[in-house]
Amino acid sequence: MIESYRDKSIDRRRFLYLGGAAAGLTLVGCSDDSSSGAKEAVPTAPAPSTSAAVGQCVLTSNVTEGPYYLDNALVRQDITEGKAGVPLRIRLTVQNAGGSCAPVPGAAVEIWHCDAWGYYSGFTTANPGGNAPAEAADGSRANDTTYLRGYQIAGEDGVVEFVTIFPGWYTPRVAHVHVKVHTGGANTDGIYEGGKVNHTGQLFFDDATAATVYALAPYNRHTGTPTLLAADMVYGKGGAKDGLTTLTPLRAGAPADGYLAALTLGIDPTKEAAAGGAPG
Repeated sequence: MIESYRDKSIDRRRFLYLGGAAAGLTLVGCSDDSSSGAKEAVPTAPAPSTSAAVGQCVLTSNVTEGPYYLDNALVRQDITEGKAGVPLRIRLTVQNAGGSCAPVPGAAVEIWHCDAWGYYSGFTTANPGGNAPAEAADGSRANDTTYLRGYQIAGEDGVVEFVTIFPGWYTPRVAHVHVKVHTGGANTDGIYEGGKVNHTGQLFFDDATAATVYALAPYNRHTGTPTLLAADMVYGKGGAKDGLTTLTPLRAGAPADGYLAALTLGIDPTKEAAAGGAPG
């Protein structure tokens, strides 16, 4: 972890632009085999065969953005910043479920989530529950205001793909990734400005895979009882329309090698999602 002691008067747009340029991670409309923004080569995973991955013309449920949102996401594919964990590729297809069922090119998809021990960047002293090491104990050089946050702009196929790690857990939430979809704005100096938020949601993962991941290092240093999907306060129990992703191992029988999580996000580009904070 790197503590951030920047002068708060520094222009935020310039800071984010410089951060994105230094990382060399700008990606516009990545395809299935695109990993040019990653720090390391990422194995190609097979495309999931379920309807959750290939698309369905259904509006994806909007839920709370939670208390850990920061308006500072960098344009990048790899959001890990060296944070340890089981590799996770997140492939999202943005679809116009308000009428045409067509992809939504130019949609800006923003995600953020906690690290392997349940800590969010910007909130590294918040207690994740259970018994977890301090966030700084992971030994990474991640910036404590930006790790595991980022956004990308969808290409003509409506697809974006992120390189990250499987999220840890914190009380009382199940494993999840937050997501927003913006349209009508533009990438200006490394941040997305203008337009509106059409979708605020969360991505979820099946309990069996989460349990497998949490038995591995470094997750197993956070002891306690993770919440299951059925008991989560946010997940609507409706499968893909409520954010449940399709998970495919990057290599069969090797959970430590990581997973591909895929989902179609059905939005109505004419409507704006309501903002919301805690819980979540």
